[in-house]
Amino acid sequence: MKRRALLGSLAALPVAAQAQTNATKVVGFLHSGEPTYLPAIMERLRKSLAEQGFVDGKNLRIETRFAAGRYERIPALARELLDLRIDAALAVGGSEPVNAFKAATSTVPIVFMSAIDPVRAGVVQSLSRPGGNVTGVSLVGASLEPKRLEVLAQLVPGKGPLAALVNPRYVGVDQQREALRAAAGTLGRPIEFVEAVTAADIDTAFRTAAERHCVGLTQAQDPLFASAIPQIVAAAAREKLPAVYQGREFVERGGLASYGTNFVAAFGDAGTYLGRLLKGAKPADLPVMQPTKFEFVVNLKAAHAIGLELFPSVVSNADEVIE
Repeated sequence: MKRRALLGSLAALPVAAQAQTNATKVVGFLHSGEPTYLPAIMERLRKSLAEQGFVDGKNLRIETRFAAGRYERIPALARELLDLRIDAALAVGGSEPVNAFKAATSTVPIVFMSAIDPVRAGVVQSLSRPGGNVTGVSLVGASLEPKRLEVLAQLVPGKGPLAALVNPRYVGVDQQREALRAAAGTLGRPIEFVEAVTAADIDTAFRTAAERHCVGLTQAQDPLFASAIPQIVAAAAREKLPAVYQGREFVERGGLASYGTNFVAAFGDAGTYLGRLLKGAKPADLPVMQPTKFEFVVNLKAAHAIGLELFPSVVSNADEVIE
């Protein structure tokens, strides 16, 4: 009788409720930027989770929220996801998403994916022993700013001033400026900083760099810029300004060059950790992942479009050349 009563109560449940009863896991995905490149990253994330036994639409549901560069919205979005009784959280883009989750829960496991230094930002205690309910994937993008400036100087040799596009509201902007100034000094090149707080500021920033007679521009790592790839690439082409970007996605969309980690592949790593956490692993026992390879990608068509002749030595050093 008890078994019949239980079956009857389950049959009376709505379909969504039955799915939840049947051990469906829920992941809350919070991104500080825009969902412009969502298809590629979600495909890689789902594939990685499926390899761990969690298939979206069957025994897994992924709830997504995007702050669209409005960092003040992030705490409310994190609480909104937690109210859905998520089993794990994926926090992407700077330190704000992961810190918002940390402030709201000490029990839900959190995986972050960010270019910030997670130890310096207070996200984890150490890379090998994260502590608490947080672990993740460090893209170490912020520490690559000097290398991007060096690559830019190779693309446009000489003594002309170089520009750096930064977001003054980004949590690591002071470190970015400091690192870029030091790198410019080592290279013996003047550097100009141009700023964008919103997507609407991007065109103005590129125009300002051109007006200041900068011969090239590097784009600092920032979720806002990663969410505005077509606009940034178009602005650089319009001003005929050689630019080095944070990831290959820019070059695939027509940008000149990039140096950084493979962003889409990093979502695969994040999916691996999410799967392990959903199986019961503890975040404190999972060391923060770091990339082992950085990609230098060049687009010869983009170089030709702005009248830039690349030295053969520069092209031969590229991991991939888009023609």
